Amino acid sequence: MKILMVCLGNICRSPLAEGIMQQKIQQMGLDWEVDSAGTNGYHVGEAPHRLSQKVARMHGIDISGQRARKFTPSDFDKFDKIYAMASDVIDEMQWIARNKFDASKVDLLMNEVYPGSDMDIPDPWYGPEPGYHEVFDMIDKACDAVISKYK
Repeated sequence: MKILMVCLGNICRSPLAEGIMQQKIQQMGLDWEVDSAGTNGYHVGEAPHRLSQKVARMHGIDISGQRARKFTPSDFDKFDKIYAMASDVIDEMQWIARNKFDASKVDLLMNEVYPGSDMDIPDPWYGPEPGYHEVFDMIDKACDAVISKYK
């Protein structure tokens, strides 16, 4: 199973999702891969946001080695499941991928917890640290649901 987590800049939400899922995969001994990407290229090559790193560290997860990358059409060839953090991210993925877009591989991550709710994970970039804790908790719950569904 190869999973891609996607948000806008690949520095707040999707790096947390990659780190949380990676930790759970290792703990469960699953032969899965996880990566993350962003739909805009503003932060390519940058480490995750300092507050994403801090909140991850508080849960025993080190995401400091991750580097932001841009989502590409070829990601549809590489990954079995692509989770977007918000509906606007799916719109951007469709625009980027054009005819390579495969809707059968894409879903909002929170739909794994609340099927059909189309709930976005809020972008904590604009706010203080508590928003990063809220995002962590949402993603953590969703990653548990993904593992329960596919393991």
